[in-house]
Amino acid sequence: MDCIFCEIAAGNIPAKKVFEDDDVIAFLDVNPASFGHTLVVPKQHVRNFMEADAATIGKVFGVASALGRVLQEKLGASGMNLLSNAGESAGQTVDHFHIHLIPRYDDRTQEALTLEFGPMDLDLDQVLAQIQH
Repeated sequence: MDCIFCEIAAGNIPAKKVFEDDDVIAFLDVNPASFGHTLVVPKQHVRNFMEADAATIGKVFGVASALGRVLQEKLGASGMNLLSNAGESAGQTVDHFHIHLIPRYDDRTQEALTLEFGPMDLDLDQVLAQIQH
């Protein structure tokens, strides 16, 4: 397997680590969306959050929550985006579960993260029925 996050977790590729324990590593993103953009990654390889077991999810999200507070306090962020892409169509570029912690700043509007939310021409009852079927 050729996984850059597994190589980082094993110490074979250097990274700017902000946290590490036996199960999780967190490091600064080399292509950041904002100042302090950090990735939280389980050391055990799993493709995405939908394939991770509950223990892994709990560990990774626990670290993400704690680190989010640290980033907000230490970097002076006014908010935080938490994002995990699952699958290429969702923007996943590394096939290893990871969470993006993206600090947000009132005075840095050029770093705006945009997702388009708004009215769509769809029948919510039909969507709900399909999910529940």
